[in-house]
Amino acid sequence: MSRILPPFELGAGEALYGPRRWWGGPLDVEGLALASVGLAAAAVDDLLQRPGAVRASSPRIAAAFDSLGHLRVAGRQPLGFAPLSGFFPTADGWIRTHANYPHHAERLRRALRAPIEDVGNTLRSMSALEAEQVIGEAGGIAAAVRSRRQWLDSPMAAGPPPRDWIAFEVAEAPGGPWQPGNSPDGLPLNGLRVLDLTRVVAGPVASRTLAALGADVLRIDPPALPELIDAHIDSGFGKRSALLDLDTGAGRLHELLERADVILLGYRNGALDAHGLSPEALHDRYPALIVVNLDAWGTTGPWAQRRGFDSIVQAAVGIADVYRLRDGRPGALPVQALDHATGYGMVAATVGLAAARLRHGVSGVARLSLVRAADLLFRSKAPDVPVHPLDAPGLLTTDSPYGELRYVPSPFDLYGGPLPYPHPPHTYGADAPEW
Repeated sequence: MSRILPPFELGAGEALYGPRRWWGGPLDVEGLALASVGLAAAAVDDLLQRPGAVRASSPRIAAAFDSLGHLRVAGRQPLGFAPLSGFFPTADGWIRTHANYPHHAERLRRALRAPIEDVGNTLRSMSALEAEQVIGEAGGIAAAVRSRRQWLDSPMAAGPPPRDWIAFEVAEAPGGPWQPGNSPDGLPLNGLRVLDLTRVVAGPVASRTLAALGADVLRIDPPALPELIDAHIDSGFGKRSALLDLDTGAGRLHELLERADVILLGYRNGALDAHGLSPEALHDRYPALIVVNLDAWGTTGPWAQRRGFDSIVQAAVGIADVYRLRDGRPGALPVQALDHATGYGMVAATVGLAAARLRHGVSGVARLSLVRAADLLFRSKAPDVPVHPLDAPGLLTTDSPYGELRYVPSPFDLYGGPLPYPHPPHTYGADAPEW
């Protein structure tokens, strides 16, 4: 089989319409957004064998890439970055930290041996690389702000960026009973069972989209490390939410896997290996299972098992340097585009492998990383076209267990009409871990 998915090119895609450039800036963030959503749309069209079944407009894509920023929960704006998450000056440059989760904030404070109010002063007394190392060794999350050249010359880059955005490993596999929906009023992924073991943005965006396309999505979280509630609300549309401690409930998870079609993995490489949940172990034990694996830094190099988030990757690989402010402070992309683009890439990989299983009797593993999405940004030159600011997005309203939600709709149209999410987020962890 020569192809799992349609070809990927930044800015390409007949399924997309609307302005080409709206954020502006030195990198083609719009191209990454359009291409990732376009690739997901093309994969669904290919599954259905119906060109043009799925379309998306650039204004809705732009809104979807900032869905948390537009979300309102009972009139409240969600919390963005926590006080210990952000850029801090060091003795010789800058470092970016991520401490939105309480356990990450505690590791940061422990690594620096400083209370919250002294974190900034402590970082000023250290070099950026020293702080990066100390925080990382304590299980915290931080990256020194590097130039693009500094990143590519570092061991962490692990050589020149690969050409392929999504890496596939496939082998012959028994076909499952699932078949795509192809009636004009049917959803393409009706009945596809997706087990979601991802957190934060990229993986949950993927599973939110798969749910809109009809998949039965069950997200599993660990009881001891709860998801941030605003993140759960933003990405929880269309899914069920369950808690399961893998130290005592790994057997239950494997029972779910016996009947699953897809598993989405979003923990750092190696974190779930002891429970038989590495991509390789899953593929060996469940040959028909579609495994889509997300990580921050890729699978090679000294940071392959390091924790990372979109903002941290931006700092490490040169994006924060490219987006420096006039006063010399590091900057950031207008949205967390690495996360969102990778999420739609996961959708494309899932649908592409589902089609391959149906038509060719193969299944396997798809691997994506945030650092690879950053590589794509640097590969593509920003187009020389006028910046066209977009109007405020059209938000939808729904009741939920958390009060009234105002939220961004799915960016997709299906069969000529908007593709809605099937239901609002459930109460976090309230569902049973069962199909």
